[in-house]
Amino acid sequence: MGIIKDTVSKDIQAQKTNGIVEKSEYDQALEQYNLDITDEEVKAAVTKIIAEKVSENDNLEVKKFLLGSVELTTLSTADTEEKVLAMVEKVNKFDSEYPDLPHVAAVCAYPCFTKLIADSLEVDGVDITNVTGNFPSSQALLEVKTIETALAIKDGATQIDIVMPVGKFLSGDYEGVCDTISELKQTCGDVPMKVILETGDLRNARDIKTASILAMYAGADYLKTSTGKEKISATPESVYVLCQAIKEYHKKTGIQIGLKPAGGINTVMDAVIYYTIVKEVLGEKWLTNYWFRMGTSRLTNLLLSEIIGSETKFF
Repeated sequence: MGIIKDTVSKDIQAQKTNGIVEKSEYDQALEQYNLDITDEEVKAAVTKIIAEKVSENDNLEVKKFLLGSVELTTLSTADTEEKVLAMVEKVNKFDSEYPDLPHVAAVCAYPCFTKLIADSLEVDGVDITNVTGNFPSSQALLEVKTIETALAIKDGATQIDIVMPVGKFLSGDYEGVCDTISELKQTCGDVPMKVILETGDLRNARDIKTASILAMYAGADYLKTSTGKEKISATPESVYVLCQAIKEYHKKTGIQIGLKPAGGINTVMDAVIYYTIVKEVLGEKWLTNYWFRMGTSRLTNLLLSEIIGSETKFF
């Protein structure tokens, strides 16, 4: 689980030797971070960034970058092989029809479609992202989650998105949260794993920061805001808190963690705002289509339309 995990474990072992352990390893890990944040402070910081910085990023080059950061997504109960294949064929076709524009960063679907995608995708550099671990609720036995994840990777998934067990988090079971994430990361091995925090279900900015730290502590390679299946998905405020957590974690450990806002990204300006928050909080190092992803479907056509200067529904 990294540098912080090793340090906390050593501290706890020393305390056990002296018979003075009072706090869990998770509480001790969290103590290394500033969790004293309020919703009001976050709102004020985001308002300032939007007012002062967004306009300078509302330009063609940023929109091209954002197009190349999209994870083109279909996660519907009504998904079929035909629908998924049509999405993949559009990605293949885009590469030849718009050779001067960046292709999407990934296609994202349920793992039952992974082999179909792997056999059909012709464009180099496009990841196959799968949601696993009983998406979107995460309410399943851990054994079921690990098997689904392992099968997805076997079939060709190159990135995995899991959902933090939100119920465990809200009940204060931090050990259960971290054990689940850690076990699934072990299953993923070198395959990057995003942890969806479902920020809209968390109570406040402090909860979001706490969940972010625990997820990274347990092995997350990326933090992702939302499944897109709840009433509240990504917001500028939640993305700001995730960025602050990633920044602190990187400063303490040297480990770079990626970011994926997802759900509710309905306009090009929404995407530009998220880009601006990442730029202002995390800096240029995160502004690549590896470290910054967006989970969306509808945004892709909107971005393409603004880039080419006319309305299109290519995707």
